[in-house]
Amino acid sequence: MAVNATPGFNLIPSAERVALASNYITDFDFMNQYLPDTYEKEFERYGNRSISSFLRMVGAEMPSNSDMIKWAEQGRLHIKYTNVTLDATNATTGVLTVGDDLTPTIPGGGTTTAGQGGIAVRKGQTIMISDNTAGSNLSNKAVVTDVDYALGTINVSFYEALSVVPATPSTLTVWIYGSEFKKGTAGMENSLESDDFIFENKPIIIKDKYEVSGSDMAQIGWIEITSEDGANGYLWYLKSEHDTRLRFEDYLETAMVEAVPAASTSGAAVHFGNAAGTDSQGGSQGVFYVVGERGNVYGGGNPVALADFDSIIQRLDKQGSIEENVLFLNRQFSFDMDDMLAAQNSYGAGGTSYGLFDNDEDMALNLGFTGFRRGYDFYKSDWKYLNDATMRGGLVGGAINGLLVPAGSTTVYDQILGKNAKRPFLHVRYRASETEDRRYKTWITGSAGGARTSSLDAMEVNFLSERCVCTLGANNFFLFQNA
Repeated sequence: MAVNATPGFNLIPSAERVALASNYITDFDFMNQYLPDTYEKEFERYGNRSISSFLRMVGAEMPSNSDMIKWAEQGRLHIKYTNVTLDATNATTGVLTVGDDLTPTIPGGGTTTAGQGGIAVRKGQTIMISDNTAGSNLSNKAVVTDVDYALGTINVSFYEALSVVPATPSTLTVWIYGSEFKKGTAGMENSLESDDFIFENKPIIIKDKYEVSGSDMAQIGWIEITSEDGANGYLWYLKSEHDTRLRFEDYLETAMVEAVPAASTSGAAVHFGNAAGTDSQGGSQGVFYVVGERGNVYGGGNPVALADFDSIIQRLDKQGSIEENVLFLNRQFSFDMDDMLAAQNSYGAGGTSYGLFDNDEDMALNLGFTGFRRGYDFYKSDWKYLNDATMRGGLVGGAINGLLVPAGSTTVYDQILGKNAKRPFLHVRYRASETEDRRYKTWITGSAGGARTSSLDAMEVNFLSERCVCTLGANNFFLFQNA
């Protein structure tokens, strides 16, 4: 019988430290004398990797026991129509004297009761009529003499002795500023109901899991770390569990920011739907979605001049006029704003007094601003989420550069409480009851690490939350995105 070639013979050591064919070891392992120097502390090459904190800064969390959240937001108090039609059949060109009628058609006609889906103009009210034609300076004031709710038309008599009629056809703006009645007449006809808007959102279920086998748990290997919350210490195999937990906590926030409802014909709607109809189409209304749908959007890139911000301020004037607002920005937008504010300083071009205007050669030059006031107070803060390379940082398509959030709280009617309640403009509602709290659930399953729940030779750490974000008064928010 022949001797097998493998396993082969051992290498023959040499009496001298020279590389010979007989003593050259090609596969290096840690059992020889050349042991590596090791660092037992993990190096934090990416610093604090967590991106959550936005909702913790501007919002709050509160429980809900339903799979649908509804709230009412107040409508406008005063009445203004901006697209009133006036055609040749309603008026003649030339000069109108007192008592002549102008009959414009107002959007919303079709019912017979004011405030019930029809027009909200009533007989006896005084109105201002403004021509929408570019370059026109024509306006008139009149009293409403008759209203046809079915047709959506009104008749008016002018206060001016000589009133120039707008060219026909044209569009007008009509708004109510008061009322006037003759002596001894009856009171106002009809009444108005409050114009409330009902909004809703549904919570979504967010899950994650970490798994380690029982065999790996028996091989103890410690590593020293500094966690994202600043704690120092040693972790064994739970280092990956720690990262899973941090990742899940980030998703609790980013899901609230990015969530969108599934369109009725989408694949997601089919995926999340069921025959019983107990679940909706899937998805939820995140902050970006809501602001993009019923808030304000600046779509021309970053506002880099005061004139750009003036257009934003003028839009805020038309909304809730919230006094204090916080801008959460990516890095480039923050720099653009610093440059814009520095340019307002007459010495800013030379960079000699930029930021803190008492800079000298012995102090660090402050090249940034934390806020400014122009009509309203604006405070700015860098939003790590928009800069993070693994999240929204560096995006081209669908890039969002910043978000303006009003500070403080607003009053809404809470259908669960059955009364008005003060709520932050942004807040999270999570599912909870006396027996089940789904704000942040974590539990261990398997047969290792102390768990005795199944025959699986591993330990599974499970994470779950069910929540949604409520964006109240979205008309006071501003989303900044690329053109």
